[in-house]
Amino acid sequence: MTYPSLRARIKVEWKSYLVAALFTVIAEYIGTVKLKVGPGMIILFPVFYAIILGMLSGPQVMRWFDNRHVKAASKLVIVGICPFVVNLGITAGANMDMILHAGPALLVHGFGNLLGIFFGLPLAMLLGLHREAIGATSSLNREYHLALINSAYGSDSDEASGSMAIYIVGGILGTIYFGMMATALGLTGWFDPKALGMSTGVGAGIFMASASASLAQLFPHDANTITAMASAANTIAGITGIYITMFLAIPLTDKLYNLFDKMFASRRAKTATALKGRIK
Repeated sequence: MTYPSLRARIKVEWKSYLVAALFTVIAEYIGTVKLKVGPGMIILFPVFYAIILGMLSGPQVMRWFDNRHVKAASKLVIVGICPFVVNLGITAGANMDMILHAGPALLVHGFGNLLGIFFGLPLAMLLGLHREAIGATSSLNREYHLALINSAYGSDSDEASGSMAIYIVGGILGTIYFGMMATALGLTGWFDPKALGMSTGVGAGIFMASASASLAQLFPHDANTITAMASAANTIAGITGIYITMFLAIPLTDKLYNLFDKMFASRRAKTATALKGRIK
């Protein structure tokens, strides 16, 4: 959506600005909520409440906004992400020595995110997704991943829609999932607490905080070590993750999509026909 002037833009989007500010204040007022579940812990961050409030205000529920507002707001996502990306760049510069002197495990563990492409992409396509699957499965879809997808394909693209969908789901369920998964892996006794702490640093602060808090609850004597390893790994993964996503994950996902699209064409057509039949 293009506007002839700034006045015209504000006339359409003022409601989005006002409600977004209101929801931010409400979410920050609620704050971080920690729930002890068995030996582990689940953490709910302000972004969780903000996303829920935003969903409730949409045209499908409370109808505070119509589709015109939703389309206009989608353009603002990249604006909100830019300060985060700048902050990440500043963090990278300040921690360059730590990154250069990090052990091979810390430097290489970010490549583990590539494995999700091989599992998630074919499953998403079998479930009926098209180009949306590229954005949905090429990364964890946190802030800087969204920026990369928007830059590569455009904010109105199917790929950007898939990335945004996973960002929203991750904001709601991601922290709960990571907290429970960390607890489950910790209880097996197969892994050293240091390794578990490092594994929580996937490049997303809310995921790291949830998982590392669960591990600290499970291994109280190693709590400081877990937190230190998680923070170091998360900083490095957040920085290297930009380049891994940009130069490896997105091109790889795009090529695999073209390959799988030919393989799954008939299966996906049957799935789409079955879904249409159920809707009718």
